[in-house]
Amino acid sequence: MCQVEEDYNGLECKQEKIPVPTLNRKCMKCKEGTAVLIIRVSDAFCRSCFKEYFIHKFRAMLGKNRVIFPQEKVLLAVSGGAASCSMLAQVQEGLSRDAPKKLRFMPGIIYIDDGGACGRSSEERQRSVDQLKSIFTETGFPYFIVPLEQVFSLPTSVLVPGTSDPDSSNPSYKQAVDQYIKEKQKLTEEEAASAVAQLRIEESVCSPEHKLALERLFSSLNTLTAKEDMLQILRQHLILHIARENGYSKVMMGDSCSRLAVKLLSNIALGRGAALASDTGFSDPRYGDVVIVRPMRDYSSKEIAAYSRMFHVPSVFISGLDTKTHDKASIQRLTESFVTNLQADFPSTVSTIYRTSEKLHTVMPSQGQTTEPASKCLLCLCALDTNVDKASAFHATLVSEQLSQIKLQDTSHDARCCAEGQGCGTGGCCSSNRSPEHQDLKTLLCYSCRLTIKDMGAVDALPPYIITEAEKRQKRSRMRMEISEYLLEDED
Repeated sequence: MCQVEEDYNGLECKQEKIPVPTLNRKCMKCKEGTAVLIIRVSDAFCRSCFKEYFIHKFRAMLGKNRVIFPQEKVLLAVSGGAASCSMLAQVQEGLSRDAPKKLRFMPGIIYIDDGGACGRSSEERQRSVDQLKSIFTETGFPYFIVPLEQVFSLPTSVLVPGTSDPDSSNPSYKQAVDQYIKEKQKLTEEEAASAVAQLRIEESVCSPEHKLALERLFSSLNTLTAKEDMLQILRQHLILHIARENGYSKVMMGDSCSRLAVKLLSNIALGRGAALASDTGFSDPRYGDVVIVRPMRDYSSKEIAAYSRMFHVPSVFISGLDTKTHDKASIQRLTESFVTNLQADFPSTVSTIYRTSEKLHTVMPSQGQTTEPASKCLLCLCALDTNVDKASAFHATLVSEQLSQIKLQDTSHDARCCAEGQGCGTGGCCSSNRSPEHQDLKTLLCYSCRLTIKDMGAVDALPPYIITEAEKRQKRSRMRMEISEYLLEDED
């Protein structure tokens, strides 16, 4: 095996780098124009060819997967960054009259203002919202600007997966396209003006109580890793609620190839390996009635930055939780620094990690089976990965944790009061209003979400819809245990 300081008896392997001419280089596609951008070593593009290449890549991703049907309502999740704003520009380009093959879906835009969780002031948040408003207004699409504090007013139905039964009128993509072509009618100027006038524009306002509750929630999280994970979960819940409330069946995310490569490695480190296919794939059907799609997953961060600069795609820089933090502040930040530094020396790093994610698949239940909410994680809504045999690494971790955290508990009072039929009062073992604990939520969470909740100082700081749904699932589980001897098995 090769070693770092191995002696080769005076023979040294000197790798000569072949100089690549960069000045006056011709475009690899048209062979005529002067190259203005080199994506990779041999991929040099002129300005017009690079624009065609960028647009074709977006159309090819949507056409290859055929997930979005004609006349379907699609919600574009825009964060203000270059990737999501480039996605918005591609959709706007595809719906314009000059497009050779127009996109056939009906888009909407959503922006989640997470400034309360990231520590931004009210002036900074309002400035960012105003800049994004001007970008959204120019597109002519309906948009929703929702503060993250709205999660404290969400219903429990957000945590219940919807039904994903296919529509009998549109059984296949080809038939849906044929039906759209037959029913297609050209809009007159009056109809177009009335359609623009009916655009729905919503900007929610959060209450001071919700602001304090959000600050309390994130202050109870001890590590930046847990804060970033919780922020991602709450953002997904809010987007899912807005999509369901307004009839959007698809949600577009602006995750690029570089971002997904970092996400793949960080999720493995966070113990979310069972959900990698859903977290990094093109489509994420875990929510049932709303499907997450990632049409920007073939673009690298270099391609997106070059396109945004060359064609003046407007974007807004908004600071996040990891802004101006050191490399070891969180697992996500450390993974990003590792992949970025490795990519600088080995340009195929991101593409290799990304191609690995394409080979991952999730075992989906059959269409005839109805998936109960109890089989899904309470927070991320992925399939629970904790129902494993005793001879597993997960079970060994649980045993080790239990042995290291043995505490003497005085249960004499609880046993005596429950045996005598007396109430324990508010917060007691017999009270329905007692606050949940870590042990109460463990059975409802996947392995990664257990680690996030474990970093919380107070579980009662969670939004009310999560606590209510947890109590509901626990009651159903206890009821099922009580009547288990009267239930018929699946084989029967």
